[in-house]
Amino acid sequence: MRWSVFTASTPDWTPEEAVAQLAAQGWDGIEWRVTDQEPAQPPGFWAGNRATVPLTGLEGELPRIAAITRDAGLALSGLGAYAPASDQADVERVLAAAATLGAGRVRVTMPQLGSGDYRELMDRTRRDMAWVAGRAAEHGVTALVELHHRTIVASASAAMRLLDGLPPQQVGVIHDIGNLAIEGFEDPLAGFQLLGPYLAHVHVKNVAWRVTGTRVDGGPRWSAEWAPLREGQADLEAYLGALRRFGYDGWVTVEDFSTASPLAERTRDNLAYLRELDRRVRAEQA
Repeated sequence: MRWSVFTASTPDWTPEEAVAQLAAQGWDGIEWRVTDQEPAQPPGFWAGNRATVPLTGLEGELPRIAAITRDAGLALSGLGAYAPASDQADVERVLAAAATLGAGRVRVTMPQLGSGDYRELMDRTRRDMAWVAGRAAEHGVTALVELHHRTIVASASAAMRLLDGLPPQQVGVIHDIGNLAIEGFEDPLAGFQLLGPYLAHVHVKNVAWRVTGTRVDGGPRWSAEWAPLREGQADLEAYLGALRRFGYDGWVTVEDFSTASPLAERTRDNLAYLRELDRRVRAEQA
């Protein structure tokens, strides 16, 4: 497997700082966050993130991003864009950007629950993804759908309902164990087997459920909070083991939104932890 970091989780670093830090730590690649965002101080994951490539003026940013990534010796594991599948103009732009950069894959986003009747959202988005698949073929890239809580594709089963029958060379799935710990959890190996050739990419983060209040009926109110990879409820060793048993040997991209340790320490430890887990998995499966 190859290990990369999604820059949504590195808000303190400029793009130049991000590639320098990650290369020095031994990561194989980087996945750039691509979106317009609100300013914020201090920088945050979702606003003011300094390692984000703006969608506005994206095309002009591509030579710089390509150069600093290449010069640092990092590969591009993909683009983490936020263009809705229904927004044909922006989807076209991010597909073209992925092709120009040689990234190979780019995420498009899904409708959120509550934005309409689920059945209608699914049917409409399937039509959108058929169009996306055609345009991805023209650009020679793959458009990715992320398994994400509170969207119409929270699980592998839902993703297959959306994509089944579309060409897996052009549309694929990002499996994300952290998101599934919040909603949509299915046995990972069964999920990989269900997705089959649609399993195109993997994101890793971790989550802890904690009591954060009291319901009206007096019972505990539970909330999911991002946790360090070593401390969350997802068993990442078992997860990597399932990936290996399935035969996955592609990118594993970390997006750690915990803040218990400083960013450089966090990214360095995450790589060491995942490599150690993977060594144990490979030894056990040998």
